[in-house]
Amino acid sequence: MLHDDLNALSLPDLFVKLAALGRLDRFLALVRDEYLGPAGLDVTSELAVGERMSFRAEVRAREPGGVAGLMALEPIVQAFEAAARVKLLTADGDRIEAGQSVAVIEGLARDLLRVERPMLNLLGRLSGVATRTAAFVKAMGEEWPARLFDTRKTTPGLRHLEKYAVRCGGGFCHRLGLHDAVLVKDNHLAAIGDESWAQRIDEMAARARAQFGDRLRFIEVEVENLGQFTELLKLKEGLIDIVLLDNMSPAAMREAVKERDTRQPGLLLEASGGVTLETIGSVAGSLVDRISVGSLTHHAVSLDFGLDAV
Repeated sequence: MLHDDLNALSLPDLFVKLAALGRLDRFLALVRDEYLGPAGLDVTSELAVGERMSFRAEVRAREPGGVAGLMALEPIVQAFEAAARVKLLTADGDRIEAGQSVAVIEGLARDLLRVERPMLNLLGRLSGVATRTAAFVKAMGEEWPARLFDTRKTTPGLRHLEKYAVRCGGGFCHRLGLHDAVLVKDNHLAAIGDESWAQRIDEMAARARAQFGDRLRFIEVEVENLGQFTELLKLKEGLIDIVLLDNMSPAAMREAVKERDTRQPGLLLEASGGVTLETIGSVAGSLVDRISVGSLTHHAVSLDFGLDAV
């Protein structure tokens, strides 16, 4: 069975779950230590700002895009032990315009100045991922059945948050890591001869079902050509959940869809490899079920935010 519970959650519930799974508290503790050092100091603010001086500011977008990471603002404030209050003016997943205020933060000036840059950096990074994801969703077109998925090509330490940002942009979560799904790729099978390839997949999938059961979100196998795909279709129906069609042309993927529909209609087909904003429409037009794009995360450019006193 294909487990897709992460993609059934609302964005607020998804944030809570991914924050727990990704140990957001541990990540933000590292961020705090990186910014404030072993003594926990912002020496400039200590010198320039009075101890009890108050401050009120708005977090404003400098450019349009999709917003993600607003739900992380309060945890950042808490991690820095800042005497500050955050009020959100919009929600993760919303489209925002240049100059728009997305949150108000007020409290002790020293504390706000300490938390300003890490807060804006994380918000900008995640909003950049959401913005790029939304662009791919738009380019894919609404007339096709495919859904857009992320990959493991994420920033070390930020995977769970970046996957959340993909959802904020209209995409979906693939596996979280190496632990929650089977994805057999070319390098796993490099030493296996062509004649024993399908048999080896059969054995691996059966062992995975027996050993890990419901702990697996899915079992997926990568193929590079229609010949390999045809061999997989000879396996028992339901043994594999998804076949990844790696770097295939739209024409080849359409052939795979036709063959799948005839022989194993319950099998999901995923396109991957070199998909761009310019090509995703034709990939979706092949009628595959899923398209995974690494550049949603590894090519995302941070959205620009600023903290403006009011």
